[in-house]
Amino acid sequence: MKLWVQIAIAILLGSCTGFILGPQAELLKPIGTLFLNLLGMLIVPLIFSSMTCGITNIADPNKLGRVGFVAVALYAITTLLAIFLGIGLSHWLQLGSELHLAQVAPIEAKPLPSLSELVSSLVPKNPIKAFAEGNVVQIIVFSTFFGIALNMAKEKAKPVITFLEGLSNVMFSLTKIVMLVSPIGVFALMAWTCGTFGIDVLVPVIKFLFSYWVACVLFVLIVFVPILRFMAHVSPWPFFRSMGAVFATTASTCSSSASLPVTMQTAEEKLGISKGLTNFIMPLGCSLNMNGSALFQAMSAIFLAQVYGIQLEVQHIVALTTTVLMATLGTASIPGGGLLMLSMVLASVGIPLEGIAILAGIDRLRDMATTTLNIAGDTVCAVYVAKRENELDLATYYQETAVKIPQV
Repeated sequence: MKLWVQIAIAILLGSCTGFILGPQAELLKPIGTLFLNLLGMLIVPLIFSSMTCGITNIADPNKLGRVGFVAVALYAITTLLAIFLGIGLSHWLQLGSELHLAQVAPIEAKPLPSLSELVSSLVPKNPIKAFAEGNVVQIIVFSTFFGIALNMAKEKAKPVITFLEGLSNVMFSLTKIVMLVSPIGVFALMAWTCGTFGIDVLVPVIKFLFSYWVACVLFVLIVFVPILRFMAHVSPWPFFRSMGAVFATTASTCSSSASLPVTMQTAEEKLGISKGLTNFIMPLGCSLNMNGSALFQAMSAIFLAQVYGIQLEVQHIVALTTTVLMATLGTASIPGGGLLMLSMVLASVGIPLEGIAILAGIDRLRDMATTTLNIAGDTVCAVYVAKRENELDLATYYQETAVKIPQV
């Protein structure tokens, strides 16, 4: 039985168990936490080794700059499209116009960093501290400079490169071991989630939750599918079929970072993306490309503005778009990170922060779709860049489907 089928069954059984046990499902939470910890222990060494090796495998500085520019440009474009879709859909549906929230205790918002502060925080003062804290963005920046330095050192750096390549291979092997127990961890996580939140909590905001899920599907159809079909010139069906295990993992862990090892393994072994590009692009996308988070934050801001009867003018929409774009750059790729950044987004346009409390009740179910869309966006961009650079193995990409390889 394929891994994604096992995980899908675990999600179903875990959901049923959670609804049956109710609050007592809390007893299963330590098992799910243990699984998240197993995934978490892979993140830092995997990102550092794979990102550095990815850069050393791209020896041509011109190609490195070209690949990085194309990837980041595509990240920015898809993120903006997600924001526009969220704002437009919420305005059209008037999601919060009939809902009146009771005042609850306010949630403290962190001040939005200035552009200079945001840029300066990208470079770690102490790389060891960045590794210890799991600061993914700073680790990626350090890995980028370290990989470039290894390329400049050439022959003298070969022992270091060999070590990092060995470390990268070991981390992928360790990922396979961890994934053997993933159905058990997923079962426990879903049982705890459903037992804690239940159905009643969803009733007041079920319209918003359902609309957000629909928006995620629409974004896949109107953005991701065309990128695969018309820009990468590949069939979308093999992509989504191969990503089954990844999507099941993201839906259960709600963490882009925790899902990164599985995503990278799938990108290389099932989608046919070269190892060098996989190691470089996927960690980069994990931190910079947050389509699902941008869509959620845009929809939530409009939703809560309607709830409180706040009329947003053009300047508010511009401020909202800018803030969401900046916030997604720093959104923690961990469960619940979206709510922390949403507080900054709401503060930027004067929407009461109290509304976050009611959205927190459905955050876990919302985060399932958010993380899945984030990871899908990272991988779609990686497929496009790989095809553009002639580093996409089409035989591998189409290996699990009956779709014929298109002649481009």
